[in-house]
Amino acid sequence: MDRDAEHAELTRTLDAIGPRLRALRRERGLTLEALSQAAGISVSTLSRLESGKRRPTLELLIPLARTHRVALDQLVAAPVTGDARVHLKPRRRDGSILVPLTTYPGRVQVFKQVLAYREPKLVTHAGYEWLYVLAGELHLVIGERSLTLRPGEVAEFDTGEPHWFGPAEGEVVEILHLFGPHGDQAVVRTG
Repeated sequence: MDRDAEHAELTRTLDAIGPRLRALRRERGLTLEALSQAAGISVSTLSRLESGKRRPTLELLIPLARTHRVALDQLVAAPVTGDARVHLKPRRRDGSILVPLTTYPGRVQVFKQVLAYREPKLVTHAGYEWLYVLAGELHLVIGERSLTLRPGEVAEFDTGEPHWFGPAEGEVVEILHLFGPHGDQAVVRTG
């Protein structure tokens, strides 16, 4: 690739970072002020980054990647290389992000989820679920019971019982979510 082509590719990559940062912030339901406080970057700098009026630097992107809990290459959109299993494809819906970690039809499915606030609505369906909180606080409602789970805490329940889960206090929560479609239950073994 000649120097002009390399420069053009670099310019396209850098120009795409601002809109990607804005989309990520909005998907997470964050204001510029909230992100500024969490990342330690001024509102004006964040605004200029998102609008493309300021070039991104590692000093700015690293705290933003940490705050959003994403890999730095997701902010930069580095080209995919190597094994496709390492480059999982997140699905975005209603401000939440779902990353399938397994694809075994008819077996227990594993997901990493970053859940944005949503209105509580109890649902039922066949299956069994396990939820493990990675970051934030998870509000879980199972029938008449209401729980708040913190990082390192886990819950398991039959999904035939009315249930709902989402971020506590309207914040974002990150969880590992296992779902057994046929009511599969974990076998716990301890030494």
